[in-house]
Amino acid sequence: MAAHWLACEVADLCLGKPLLRSISASSTISEALAEIKASEGNCISIWSCDYNEINSNNLMNDEKKDCICIGKLCMVDVICYLCKEDNFCSPSLSLKAPVSTLLPKLTCFVKHVEPSTSLLEATDIMLQGVHNIVIPIKSKVSSNSRRKQFQKSSSCTQTNHNGIEFCWLAQEDVIRFLLNSIGFFSPIPTLSIEDLDIIATDILAIGYNSLASSAVEAISCSLSRQTSVAVVDDCGTLIGEISPSTLACGDETISAAIMTLSAGDLIAYIDCGSPAEEIMNVAKSRLKDMNLEGILEEFEVGDSNSTASFSSSDEELPSPKTTLISPKPVSRHGRSSSYSARMLRTAEAIVCHPWSSLVAVMIQAIAHRLNYVWVIEEDYSVVGIVTFASILGILRDYFESLLCRISPTTSVLFSSLSLDSKSLQHRTLFSFGGLFLVVLLV
Repeated sequence: MAAHWLACEVADLCLGKPLLRSISASSTISEALAEIKASEGNCISIWSCDYNEINSNNLMNDEKKDCICIGKLCMVDVICYLCKEDNFCSPSLSLKAPVSTLLPKLTCFVKHVEPSTSLLEATDIMLQGVHNIVIPIKSKVSSNSRRKQFQKSSSCTQTNHNGIEFCWLAQEDVIRFLLNSIGFFSPIPTLSIEDLDIIATDILAIGYNSLASSAVEAISCSLSRQTSVAVVDDCGTLIGEISPSTLACGDETISAAIMTLSAGDLIAYIDCGSPAEEIMNVAKSRLKDMNLEGILEEFEVGDSNSTASFSSSDEELPSPKTTLISPKPVSRHGRSSSYSARMLRTAEAIVCHPWSSLVAVMIQAIAHRLNYVWVIEEDYSVVGIVTFASILGILRDYFESLLCRISPTTSVLFSSLSLDSKSLQHRTLFSFGGLFLVVLLV
């Protein structure tokens, strides 16, 4: 496994990965929204150029090289954007703004790397806060064949530049790879997450009866952290969560639910993508109270379930300040797993305990396609959260300490070269004490 982690290249993990859907930073949010809805994944890539224009014009190579991925966009970005007071009052106008409006000013969560970049280097990049690494792939399919293949999706825009296409890898891909050889890290995988001290206690949370609108900033922050917002009762018991992965399965009309419902009603609204009629009626009633009854008509809705549901009967509407659903602790078993990115999720949180083993938590997160698992006590009170980033960090530290025990010089060499793949000329494998090591020679 040591040899694999050091000798494996990111290109080895790209097999079977879908090609990136892309859109120019100058495109409107409305255009990006259409791309997100047409995609099989939850996010699309944002580029500094228009790839369609680049491919149709004879631009100089230097101009083409300047075209890079500068960010990513998902449904939750749009939802949080529409929840801002000025935007919520006029969503159709707000959606005409350029996509660049939604990109973070100081942080870039994507980074370009070469296919030959080592997996170890990719791990270090992700531990620095990068969500996705963008990798060029030489296309083995002609542009005409590729065009025919995706004719069914008229809005489909894919990055294709001189026969080179792109995909990206996330923390989940690296964790899944390491899980296949988890025995190498023994005894770390069998230790509890409490003993490994990887439970983060600085969680994002909101009270069950609090207004969901007060959680907009926390939802946006959870998207950046790749975590979630816990919904707790007055005793700190975990009732559910407002998860970006769950919100991403809906559409932009969820912003209306966030702005009108309590946190408790919101998790019922998004649960399984099938909100109860009475919750719909409450949201509609509160829009009336805000003099925003006609706001849903402004949304460009592709899914008939959303706005149609808001037009339900007004009879016997509950008080706008009433939380309809009684709080119930989360199930120990969590939500059912799904490997379809667009499959409906529930708002029920996935949980483990402080004494859960690292490998059990890894399997649990991978099975549910999540970057985190909530940690609770037996009484369902929230202890904290374990993330893929913390798991990668502990495995990376253990790996380096193992190399240091065997050969301190080798460990220093790895540390100094792991983030500079361009300086690597070749790799030589050798065996030492039954453990395969990779020596990177400059």
